[in-house]
Amino acid sequence: MNSSAPPLPHRPGLAALLKASFKPWRLVISLVIATLVAGALNPIFVTSFVSVWARTVFVSLVLLLAFELAGHWPLRWVPRWVAQLLAVGLAAPVSTLLAYLWIVEGDVRRFVEHRGFISGFVSISSASLVVGLLLALGALYRQRDVQARALELSFALERSQLEKQALDARLRLLHAQIEPHFLFNTLANVQQLVESGSPRAAPVLQSLIAYLRAAVPTLSNENATLGNEMALVKAYLELMRMRMPDRLEFSVSVPPDLAGRRFPPMALLTLVENAVRHGVDPSEVGGRIDVVAREQAGQIEVEVSDTGVGMSETTAPGTGLNNLRERLRAFFGEAAQLQMLQVQPHGLKAVIVLPKN
Repeated sequence: MNSSAPPLPHRPGLAALLKASFKPWRLVISLVIATLVAGALNPIFVTSFVSVWARTVFVSLVLLLAFELAGHWPLRWVPRWVAQLLAVGLAAPVSTLLAYLWIVEGDVRRFVEHRGFISGFVSISSASLVVGLLLALGALYRQRDVQARALELSFALERSQLEKQALDARLRLLHAQIEPHFLFNTLANVQQLVESGSPRAAPVLQSLIAYLRAAVPTLSNENATLGNEMALVKAYLELMRMRMPDRLEFSVSVPPDLAGRRFPPMALLTLVENAVRHGVDPSEVGGRIDVVAREQAGQIEVEVSDTGVGMSETTAPGTGLNNLRERLRAFFGEAAQLQMLQVQPHGLKAVIVLPKN
């Protein structure tokens, strides 16, 4: 026996088929249509309306069951929709015949010899066949429409997952922050301080260790929080202040209730690095960087402001900010914004605006 043979398709049990066939909304529609058909046929019958109605209701219920059964029947050589139409077409006369055999208590001869029974059988089976096939075609069209929408949603979900994977791959590339040149330059500064016997060597090394402790876990952390980012930014700014102690001041503030919010790794650090490199560092007198998170007007705002040279005297790198906007959209949707504002008399403010929920 071949153990790798594909498993047989799952077939629902009888209880599941009955439940699917006789859903409340289907029963209501069937009863309404059976009542309309019975009302239309009643004038040609000598029996009461209730008798005609009971027969049409029985036939409509059998048609419902036949349609559902054919939809699960494993006929590989015939399309499912064809099987369902054939099932309805056969069930209409068969169920009508069963209704009349029940009336004559199974006496076929009595049924055949009774002209009224034959006329009623032809009328009900013909009406059931026409109405049943029309309703089956409508149901099949709705099924096809639902399947098409489901397939479209599946493709959209798969596309969004692929886009997210691409963004994650790009993010991992951007995570090369612990940038080699930044790390090597800092280590070279520590070496010079040690060789010269400077008392600043130990604090600089301590700040570098704090930065690495904050940065390394972030590289592989898919559930980074705003609090993690603030800790990383603070360690980075401590290092930068060691490099230019008389030219850089900073503050980092995040409320405890916002510290646990998910946040894209390294996103905030990108803005802070821009503030250092393109704002404070080019300025002869240096400047101040303030990083703050707050809730305002039903939104979360994360702000990085500096008193550096501003946009008028330097050009911020567009690629990093464009990548950041993409990552924010991937994380929070179209509601996320990145705003760049000029600060008077000089400086720049970057504000990430996020939906609260």
